Amino acid sequence: MKKILFTTVLILTVVFTSVGNPIIAEGQSNTSFGNYTITALDEHVTINGREMEKYLISYEKPDMKVIVAVDKQKKCEKYFVLSGQLPIQYECNGTFFGIQKLDKELIEKGFTNSMEILNKREFYNQRVLTSGHTGTIEHLNLIAAFYPGLFTNTVS
Repeated sequence: MKKILFTTVLILTVVFTSVGNPIIAEGQSNTSFGNYTITALDEHVTINGREMEKYLISYEKPDMKVIVAVDKQKKCEKYFVLSGQLPIQYECNGTFFGIQKLDKELIEKGFTNSMEILNKREFYNQRVLTSGHTGTIEHLNLIAAFYPGLFTNTVS
């Protein structure tokens, strides 16, 4: 219940505050989700006592919105993709950028991967999306393009 409440409040906050925030990227997901837009949000989110930048990824077809919290690390960044249906984590370690299992702290807060809707083959394929060091906008574009592939069925 905490997860649903937290996600609902987070998404409603984003929807109301996203008006007037700049779109930093747009693209095609090449899935049934259709085109996406990435918007930088003014407010920061605090997860595990760390303040993080927030971005909103909006997809056109299922009218789905996803919050991405960016945790700046020493070597690179962690990206927490928070949605009510499939929260997931991407990580850059300076050598490569790819998907990871959720940190224990997020699981303890109620965010879990629903194995029924997770496409395990696509999860495995996304372990390394790119090698070398790339920037935050490139990472957000990769997340926006590849995240829809993690669903086994179309999201309504």
